[in-house]
Amino acid sequence: MSDSRPRFVKPSETLSFLDRDTASSSVETTDFIFNRNISRSLQTQRQSLPIFNNRNHILYLLEKYQTLVLVGETGCGKSTQIPQYMIEAEWPGQIGVCEPRRVAAISLANRVADETSSLVQGDTVGYAVRFDACTNKPKIKYMTEGILLRELMSDPLLKNYSAIMLDEVHERSLYTDVLMGLMKKISRKRPELRLIVASATLDATHLQRFFNNNVGDDRKRDTATILSVEGRQHPVEIFYAAEPVPCYVQAAVDLTVKINASGQPGDVLVFLTGQEEVERAVRLLNEHATAIERSGKKQNMYVVPMHGSLSHHQQLAAFKRPPGNFRKLVVATNIAETSVTIPGIVHVIDCGFVKMKWYHTRTHTDALVVLPVSKSSADQRAGRAGREKPGRVYRLYTEEFAKKLPDSTPPETVRTNLTYAVLQLKAMGIRNLIKFKFPSPPPLENLRSALEILYAVDAIDIRSELTKPLGFNMAEFALDPPYSKALLVSGEWGCSEEILTILAMLQVESVFAKPTTGTGIVKARVQRRLFEVEEGDLITYLNVFNGYVESERSQAFCQTNFISHRSMKRVYEIRRNLEKTLCNYGIPIVSSKSTETIRKCLVAGLFPNAAYLHNSGVYKTVRGDVDLYVHPQSVLYTVEQPQWVIFCEVVHSAKLYMKDVTAIQRDWLLELAPHFYYKTTGSVYDL
Repeated sequence: MSDSRPRFVKPSETLSFLDRDTASSSVETTDFIFNRNISRSLQTQRQSLPIFNNRNHILYLLEKYQTLVLVGETGCGKSTQIPQYMIEAEWPGQIGVCEPRRVAAISLANRVADETSSLVQGDTVGYAVRFDACTNKPKIKYMTEGILLRELMSDPLLKNYSAIMLDEVHERSLYTDVLMGLMKKISRKRPELRLIVASATLDATHLQRFFNNNVGDDRKRDTATILSVEGRQHPVEIFYAAEPVPCYVQAAVDLTVKINASGQPGDVLVFLTGQEEVERAVRLLNEHATAIERSGKKQNMYVVPMHGSLSHHQQLAAFKRPPGNFRKLVVATNIAETSVTIPGIVHVIDCGFVKMKWYHTRTHTDALVVLPVSKSSADQRAGRAGREKPGRVYRLYTEEFAKKLPDSTPPETVRTNLTYAVLQLKAMGIRNLIKFKFPSPPPLENLRSALEILYAVDAIDIRSELTKPLGFNMAEFALDPPYSKALLVSGEWGCSEEILTILAMLQVESVFAKPTTGTGIVKARVQRRLFEVEEGDLITYLNVFNGYVESERSQAFCQTNFISHRSMKRVYEIRRNLEKTLCNYGIPIVSSKSTETIRKCLVAGLFPNAAYLHNSGVYKTVRGDVDLYVHPQSVLYTVEQPQWVIFCEVVHSAKLYMKDVTAIQRDWLLELAPHFYYKTTGSVYDL
């Protein structure tokens, strides 16, 4: 029987990695790992970083220029060392470091605290992320982009800060571009404020021109400059698949098992596209580990998932040392592309794909699409392998395919829903969005669509100004405007308890466990029916959470009903924080026993996402007349489908599938959104 596992080759070579254990080689292998820095002090380790040689150059450029565009290879130490250099040089004021993800902000803050021999909540270093803060006005503050945007709402000129560092700019997230546009405006008002734009892979010239306030030809008057820091700490070997793999999830699992069995030292990091793929790979690897134990051999695999739906405490499990002599296998989404170092990683497996959101202005919905990674993202993933010791990268695609990849990831501003970003900009006093300087200007259709939705949910008036108090209150919530609208009016409908629960459940990717065995799948389906109702998914989520609370949040309840206990803990934490925010606005926390009232309240916010069952048997959006299908995992997939529904998300795979679907009545759309819908001849509502 032929081996179906993928074969890997070095660039422009023919030798397969999977053949190497039988090929002759003059290089002997050993299980002993030599880390030359393990016995050194933290200060000595700091001085061994490549960026240390540029310390004086960085401080000089920050004195002379207002903006420093720093291109530093992964592992050079830019995220942790530059703030410390500024503190050591007695830089006045607070230094803010902005990270795209909370796990990066927390990990970097802890590392800097260790290097400065201080506490994370002390006067030297702290962090602030969504629903969690550990700060006491420290000199160095690590935070997520959303936190910095909120601080800009209360302090538009960031007067408490003397320097802001935007890290991992190559990802070009929506918040990154918004922050760069805002920082450009602030830099003109505050010439003394210093800005550091840092990344491992970056179009430095483009950003240098963007931040340069010098309009003349005299280069001496430039306000922005570029510095490149070279020198990855350890070499990285890259291997490509000899031929395309039929399923990259299975190929990643097979290769992980192969690496584990080969005896090569070092932990493994696997990049996949989403939570479902991560959980599938984790299950397969755990099944393989169980099979090893049953065969009488010693099992040495410690499998850890890492994706955005986990709480930050669960995400941090990937950074802990595995128990005993176990090999750590981290299966992650692109959340692990950030500048943090996962200790022990030597082998990186790159599936070659990433899941991105693309916004459709016709339907006002985001579709999750799996696309090939860019060259910059592939380089960033490869950089995870060379942080502590020489590493290896196995790309599950051919070298020819790699050459055809785009150079950079499309900026999120040109492919995403701008509704929440526009709401935030309005709250900061940005009136003319057309003249706002984005690094990559978004399409006008996306801006127009965002303004339409904000006007429809009463966040802005006809003059495009924030409404009082609803619009200003919606800007304070870290939720999409339709969700925050439903939450803020839930007190009037008398169902704020239920709306809090439903919206908290929507903040995690999935609360249902997915068994792999046939018996487990059947049992999970039977148990799930205990919570399902004909009203749809959102009311089903409500029943799941109520059952979880009635069981006193027990893990046994989750195991019996095939529900993810860690997801439910995360939901409970989010709900508690949303409730505190809601109480700050004086919204009464009341409960309703009527599912009709709850669904009407949801329609008050989610009415743009309405669809009706067409005579052809498929759903069509009221806006845009686009064909949609109920997702196979939806409660309404196997029952008699209702005539009218609202949905929360559209997933694009073989078809356009609606997720989180709830049955409604058509008259509710006219009753609750008469400014958005009107009745035409017949029974179809239109704009």
